[in-house]
Amino acid sequence: MFEKDIYQLIRGLRAHKGNEREYIQDSLKECRKEIRGADMDQKATALLKLVYLEMFGHDMSWASFNVLEVMSSPKYLQKRVGYLAAVQSFRSDTEVLMLAGNLLKKDLNSPDKIIMALPLITIPHVINASMANSLLGDLVIRLSHSNPAIRKKTIVTLYRLALVYPETLRPAWPKIKERLQDENEDPSVTAAIVNVICELGWRRPQDFLPLAPRLFELLTSNTNNWMAIKIIKLFSTLLPLEPRLAKKLLPPLTNIIKTTPAMSLLYECVNGMIQGGMLDAVEGTTEGDEIARLCVSKLRAMLVVEGDPNLRYVALLAFARITTSHADLVSEHRDVILECIDDPDISIRIRALDLVVGMVDANSLQTVVERLLRQLRTSGRATAADEPSNDRGTHDGIVPRADDDDEALTTIHPREAKSTQPPPLPDDYRTGVIERILSMCSKDTYANMTDFEWYVTVLVELVKQCPAVSAADVSGGAAKSRPSAADAIGDELVNVAVRVKAVRPEAASAAQSLLVLESREHLFPASAGGGHGVLGSSAFVAGEFAGLLPSPEAVLTSLIHPSNAQLPAAVLLSYLQAIPKLFSQLTGNQQGLWNQSHASHCTLVIARIVHFLEPLAIHPNLEVQERAVEFLDLMRLTSEAVSSQPLDDEDNATPRLLSQAIPSLFSGVELNPVAPSALLKVQPPEGLDLDAPINANLNMILQQADLDSEYVETDNEVYKFYHEKPSAVAFDPHRPAAELLDPAGTGSSRSSSYQDAEADSNPESLERKKLMRRERNKDDPYYIDPDRASNSSTPLHNILRSNNGDALDVDSIPVMELNMDASNGHNVPAPPTSDRKPVRKAQRRFEVAADETLGGDNDAPSAFQLTSAASAARGKRSLLEVDSSGLASLSLDDAAAATRSSALEFERRRLEEEEMAKAMKEVERLRLEMQRAQEGIQFGEAPEGGTMVVRKKKKKKARVEGDAEEAANGGDGGEEVGVVKKKKKKKKMAVEDDGQEQQPEEDALVAKGKRKKKRQVVFDENTAAD
Repeated sequence: MFEKDIYQLIRGLRAHKGNEREYIQDSLKECRKEIRGADMDQKATALLKLVYLEMFGHDMSWASFNVLEVMSSPKYLQKRVGYLAAVQSFRSDTEVLMLAGNLLKKDLNSPDKIIMALPLITIPHVINASMANSLLGDLVIRLSHSNPAIRKKTIVTLYRLALVYPETLRPAWPKIKERLQDENEDPSVTAAIVNVICELGWRRPQDFLPLAPRLFELLTSNTNNWMAIKIIKLFSTLLPLEPRLAKKLLPPLTNIIKTTPAMSLLYECVNGMIQGGMLDAVEGTTEGDEIARLCVSKLRAMLVVEGDPNLRYVALLAFARITTSHADLVSEHRDVILECIDDPDISIRIRALDLVVGMVDANSLQTVVERLLRQLRTSGRATAADEPSNDRGTHDGIVPRADDDDEALTTIHPREAKSTQPPPLPDDYRTGVIERILSMCSKDTYANMTDFEWYVTVLVELVKQCPAVSAADVSGGAAKSRPSAADAIGDELVNVAVRVKAVRPEAASAAQSLLVLESREHLFPASAGGGHGVLGSSAFVAGEFAGLLPSPEAVLTSLIHPSNAQLPAAVLLSYLQAIPKLFSQLTGNQQGLWNQSHASHCTLVIARIVHFLEPLAIHPNLEVQERAVEFLDLMRLTSEAVSSQPLDDEDNATPRLLSQAIPSLFSGVELNPVAPSALLKVQPPEGLDLDAPINANLNMILQQADLDSEYVETDNEVYKFYHEKPSAVAFDPHRPAAELLDPAGTGSSRSSSYQDAEADSNPESLERKKLMRRERNKDDPYYIDPDRASNSSTPLHNILRSNNGDALDVDSIPVMELNMDASNGHNVPAPPTSDRKPVRKAQRRFEVAADETLGGDNDAPSAFQLTSAASAARGKRSLLEVDSSGLASLSLDDAAAATRSSALEFERRRLEEEEMAKAMKEVERLRLEMQRAQEGIQFGEAPEGGTMVVRKKKKKKARVEGDAEEAANGGDGGEEVGVVKKKKKKKKMAVEDDGQEQQPEEDALVAKGKRKKKRQVVFDENTAAD
């Protein structure tokens, strides 16, 4: 093992590379032995080693008492180690801290300033409320110490005391203010006082307003930049209380901005002007414009500084604050702000995004959005290893690692060459960019939007940049905590299609491109489920504006694809609602003739829709199941109407179910945007009681239904449809078709066949039906005639010849190979090159519909506002931030303090008197109880008409000396006496008729004897007479 030295501990840790944990455990065991010894040097050395190991996370609270022992050592080196260990391990709730009060007082009153500094440094780390009150007097005296370092440390310690126990600041405040007003005070002490006042000022600035002249003098005459920063921060909190300070402070602050080379002081001057309202106070004047331009130019210089991301971050913060009053000046520096969007530091990117959202206008909207889209396209996606939350040190803590001595010369973080490739973007940042793009474009009901066609293409482009979502959100198994980026894009697509009528064809075309299965690969992100949220909104747009779709049949084919059954329930609901709308658009044409081709097309579409809806009738989601069952019955009813409609009718009219009934379900009042507050203004109908049950006997009906379900017949078709899963049918492909028609081999046909068994055996009947079928399907292009040769013309050819005559010969058209390659020798027009300027389209005027309201008011916000949850979320308070909420109610005003002090003193005295009175009553009660217990007296009420006698049975007769004879006869009154005996002492007591006690005589002695525990017997008057 190593020697008892901290240096040997560190060398041994380096020597045990790979076995650090075992070595540390052995060292802790040795420290436990050493710290229990009597040698103070050995204790101090062991304690110093424990402090070193405590930085690796090993607890040393078990050595609290030993820390106190080392603190009390008369040697300075040992005492310093003890105070260091106290700062490192003691907390305000440490048990041994109550024993350290006298030690701290003793060292505070030490004549040696070096020893006096030790408790001044330690007290702020270990102080609690009880210690604050007891140490206040000793600390206030130290404010008059001759050494400036002691006065400075005392001021900081008093501030820490005020945080724990705010009332301690009031007695010390006159002394602190006296030190501040002293012009001959040491600058370090003045800086410490200004620092404390700055920390206290933002809680109660009105208490420090009288100090403004002295603070202004320090600002103009002081050369300490850090003190100037604190004074400027304090003045920014005092300006709202005294607006006249703005004109007084503008000249010195402007001079500092022009002359100071310190970037920190420059930023605080600009920030103080913004937060204090100085720019707003001089807004509109020549001086105010010059100061604003000066501030903006200085902030631009901070943005272009290379190698200092901190300056760029604070400059963006100041730009964001000044945008509220001088947005036009900030927009002039859009170029450097947009450069910050591509900064490698993610925090600078986020601040630049917030600033861009605030300064965008109609002229710069498209430029900013295109820049953000280019960043999303060119930057990669961050992996799980790039996330800060997955850092090993965050979860495992600090792991000690042994290094060699020669490794100390190597660079810990070697300087790497700057990469030209953009850094990967985390999903949170991608979501933030998408949300901010939507917020900029939809601000104030699209006030800055001039080209909605371009906006629709941007929405389609944003779908591919959506980040991945969790598996629970994709499957729909759990409720989403917040809407995804794809949901926000879908909402914007619906909002644009509803509000802007002129752009509805483009919106319908965009919805079709998102719904068609062939475009999913290049329009949707590669991440799992990243863009599924936009499918529901796209289906709504496609169904609502089905007449504007370029290809409704292609959209319907994509909606009823079997793979869509795996989509989330919310998307399926929109799909199910859009399917009948598209079906009505495809089949409800009243102008077309009802012929065999139209009927076959309707039958085929209905069959495909029914095939898609049947599995959804047993979907786990009840709303999906309900809509699927409703539309499934509607499709079956439509199929019956189509099959029953005659084809040889002279009118050739389309079935009314297709031409009128189904279209009327989805047509009517035009869809318009509605204000959110309009729903709250809808009055419920009179007599409507939503709390009243629909059926008073509902419980009885449900119970009866449960009883009936127990005896339901197994061959009930309705029960099988809703409660039994369809059984899989085993099919043997090698089984002959004859066996399928006649499985029993009896040769008899099935009675359930739609053909007549007798007619099948008649050749003439079969031939007649074949001719009728051929005549009926002669114009059907999908019908394959078995008797037609392979090289003969199809019915489609006959249709073309009948409509176009003999001039069109379809069979003579040569079949050629279509080669899309441009090198096949054909003159294919070349695509436009990149250097050719794009033709600018004529600007269209778009009319944006406003929200509909009730009552004619516009109190509700009409714009679609997308609030970013990342920016709206309030961050938690940092662990390093000091809680100073207790100072909010502390007043340092003399009059108010005196009034409050007197009130508090009166209340305190009243409470003390009440507590003292209660304590005296409790003491008196306990004294009486103890006296009665000692005398053995038990009080009771005497029965009416007689005397209560309490006796104990005894084996031996008690011998009484002196007046025993008189006691046995009961006195002159002839009354019997109850004798109460105790184990250690006997006394006799007489009880008279009036219920008063007769005190025993002093010379009456009761002989001691051996006793046993006996019960007490109460005799009434008749028993006593006997």
